[in-house]
Amino acid sequence: MAAPTPRTPTTAGEGPMSYAIFQLARAHRARAAAMLREMDLHPGQELLLMQLLDRDGQTQSELLESVGLDHSTVSKSLRRMQDAGLLVREPAAHDRRVMVVHLTDKGRALREPLAAMWQTLEETSARDLTAEQAESFVRIAYAITDAINSGGVAAEKCE
Repeated sequence: MAAPTPRTPTTAGEGPMSYAIFQLARAHRARAAAMLREMDLHPGQELLLMQLLDRDGQTQSELLESVGLDHSTVSKSLRRMQDAGLLVREPAAHDRRVMVVHLTDKGRALREPLAAMWQTLEETSARDLTAEQAESFVRIAYAITDAINSGGVAAEKCE
């Protein structure tokens, strides 16, 4: 039996969509985290792995930019992943201060399990939606993301 839809607190009454997004993000992140634990990964590490699976040998700065996380989070994740034998970090030939990240065979072996995890998460998330509703949701989610990232009304109110 599915958990009941949480009641929107009265203080969020003027932001029902935003509260729904919060609830969705929390539920999705919790489900993904449970699936990642089964692969001995921490949330966020899969994002770094996917970037490296698409293009191995990126610098830490490139990875940081591609996943949109802060420097300390990426550094900590990369350290944990290196300790787990998923990747190695080496100084770049052109500048010894720059660290280049390469996957190990163990890290590359996670390509299929990660793809399967995302497929399962997608199937679970869209279980009660039609294909058209799922496509519409993706378009709407990216439109909302773009609006939030561009500042929008909140930025105007702060001026």
